[in-house]
Amino acid sequence: MDAEHLRHARGTGAGPGGGPGAGPGGGPHAGPPRGRSRTARRRGVRAAVAAVALSLLAAGCAAMPSSGEVKAVEDDRRADADSQVQVFGVKPQGGESPEALVRGFLEATTSDEAEYDTAKEYLSPDALKQWNPYAGVTVLAGGPVARAVPGRSGAGEGGGQRVRVEVSGSRVAHVDRKHAYSPAGEEYEGAFQLSRNDDGEWRIDRLPDGLLLGESDFQRLYRSVNIYYYASPADGRGDASDGRDVLVADPVYLRARIDPVTETVQALLEGPTAWLDPVADSAIPQGTSLRSDGPLAPDDEGELRVRLSGRIGRSGRAECERMAAQVLHTVQEQPSAKLGKVVLADDKDAEVCSLSRDQAAVYDPASIAGTAARQYYIDADSRLRSLAVGEDRSAPVPGPLGDGRVKLGSVAVARDEESAAGVTHDGRQLYVTGLDTGADLGEPLLVSGAAKAEDGLSAPSWDGQGDLWIADRDPRDPGLLVFRGDKKIEVAVPELDGGRIQALRVSADGVRIAMLVLRDGRTGLQVGRVERSEGEGGPRITVAGLRPVAPQMEDVTAVSWAGSSRMVVVGRESQGVQRLSYVDTDGSASSPPTLPGISGVTAVAASEDEAKPLLADSEDGIFRLTPGADWKAVAAEGSSPVYPG
Repeated sequence: MDAEHLRHARGTGAGPGGGPGAGPGGGPHAGPPRGRSRTARRRGVRAAVAAVALSLLAAGCAAMPSSGEVKAVEDDRRADADSQVQVFGVKPQGGESPEALVRGFLEATTSDEAEYDTAKEYLSPDALKQWNPYAGVTVLAGGPVARAVPGRSGAGEGGGQRVRVEVSGSRVAHVDRKHAYSPAGEEYEGAFQLSRNDDGEWRIDRLPDGLLLGESDFQRLYRSVNIYYYASPADGRGDASDGRDVLVADPVYLRARIDPVTETVQALLEGPTAWLDPVADSAIPQGTSLRSDGPLAPDDEGELRVRLSGRIGRSGRAECERMAAQVLHTVQEQPSAKLGKVVLADDKDAEVCSLSRDQAAVYDPASIAGTAARQYYIDADSRLRSLAVGEDRSAPVPGPLGDGRVKLGSVAVARDEESAAGVTHDGRQLYVTGLDTGADLGEPLLVSGAAKAEDGLSAPSWDGQGDLWIADRDPRDPGLLVFRGDKKIEVAVPELDGGRIQALRVSADGVRIAMLVLRDGRTGLQVGRVERSEGEGGPRITVAGLRPVAPQMEDVTAVSWAGSSRMVVVGRESQGVQRLSYVDTDGSASSPPTLPGISGVTAVAASEDEAKPLLADSEDGIFRLTPGADWKAVAAEGSSPVYPG
């Protein structure tokens, strides 16, 4: 493998712009920054190349195997993040121009240094005291572009010369102080002010807090990790389903290669992100801090010992175990952390409680989602059919929804798979009945006044706590409704802003809902949090905090939950090409981002258990996609594929 290939393997032969040979400006022909030392740059590249070569040789990948099974290539971002190759910045060189110095600084912030030591060498003493690199991350599509501003130089304090360098780019996302990712589609402009030091060299003396990174550097340096908190107690449903032990995933972006386990625990101690905070709690008392003499890591037996300050020592065993469950489920999101047990200790390192992986299973976020033993779809005769996950032959379900008494248009199966909710093919009526031979159809639970099926009732959806959600799309009287048994609750959605809910899928934990919202002729995907309270007239439910999740898609036609914080989405981009892709609830691209293509998809179904196959309703029938395989036909005709939920 030659040096050029090694440089590409490292993923950092570019500056923050990310393209091979590009400087921080990000253009493919940007070349080295003016005034930058070519010798110093070559030394930096040689050091990185040598590190890659040693890493590859140590890993035994210098020779091509002559036999063995074919395996899928691991996702590039994860493979690079797990690499042991270390990337270091280049120190400022003598005689650099202001533009070159800012570019060098931006390059240095993309290194694997825990405290950004090299980047800090570009700063004046005053700026060094003030700059906070942990304030957030601005992600720019092509990387930051730096240029000195004519006419913006002058005398600074003490008569020294001062220059202003502006940095710009197309902002695609922002990560805030609590590591929460937010998509953005706007132009970024920031200013760096430089002055000469006593040696006559330029140094940055004023700059924005946080980091400016190109997309490729962000993907290399950061990884999405689910931090787990408990759903806030729900509204008066009793101990069995009040949400106290339901863990909810809060996705955040953390540095992937700088002490990842410690970073993850630190993020957990900070509490939920601002978006999730109104509907989630932490068992770990506020103000608790990590007391560690070094990086956290499981020992050879898979045991992770976490020493905490504060009130941890006064916690009862049951409450301590709830804290340990949060730590265990959060840390095991790191691929390198193979956890078997978590031990929580107090300030004096005395054990307060421990929790094994088996004991933590009762807190597993997947437990409330159900086992999803079967998959379901509506056949050409408008009957509900089911098939086991590993089988190819389906059969009508027992009871009214499978024997033809109801002509179905859409359906949702309860997570215990003992009952189902069906909407008639005209979109007018909602029935809920059992999936057994003796089940009674009964009267419709809801009737819409819509004149057309597409304006009638949406497909229903069950959360993991037994509530049934549905939207009435009637233009004259639209609304979002929840049924708890036969009790109807009207749900407020104050941020719809004239939009109309076309479809919905509620998460198993019951505190997040994905909705397709029609507004101004475009259907977009939005995720909201479900806020519950108890009022004088009974339970109140509000969907708040709506945020776009797939803003790059012109129209979204289908969505399904596909993990703790992941959804599979069917939509069309601006050029009109349909695509199936994974997105996280914060709007970032999931891993893997895209799925094998299949034509004319109108509906998709996934399980929160990511190991189970996808179902899709395409123009050629119902197809199933098993992990590691290709789409396979299940039925020549059919519609509305669903998993329980």
